[in-house]
Amino acid sequence: MKIPYMIFLVLVSTPVNSVLAVNTSIDTLLQTYASQGVTEVDAEQGKHLWQKTFQSNGEYSERRCASCHTEDLTAPGKHIKTGKLIEPMAPSVNPQRLTDNKKIEKWFKRNCKWTMGRECTVQEKADFLLYLNK
Repeated sequence: MKIPYMIFLVLVSTPVNSVLAVNTSIDTLLQTYASQGVTEVDAEQGKHLWQKTFQSNGEYSERRCASCHTEDLTAPGKHIKTGKLIEPMAPSVNPQRLTDNKKIEKWFKRNCKWTMGRECTVQEKADFLLYLNK
């Protein structure tokens, strides 16, 4: 679902009991990304990126976000290299998820480089955030 950014801001400003309400960190980051040129945020594109396979020259030649985090955002995952448990990504089942801007940006940088072989663009980060905010 594509949402023009200005409409998205109105939706996230609605009362907390709204289905589309997001936490302050996500809203702040989306505003930052808008100031960097993002005009539409697309949850379907975020889902596509989440499931997309990227080629790597490392030990794991094919990587995707769902390899470690799973396709089900409400389920725990496991890092494919270290075996470390990863708590669910969906804030609906993991209220601690996506609440700290610095952590979000740190993990985007680290995981995008490991999975995609490069840093995510601001558009990709915005699309990921909308998709993950379930």
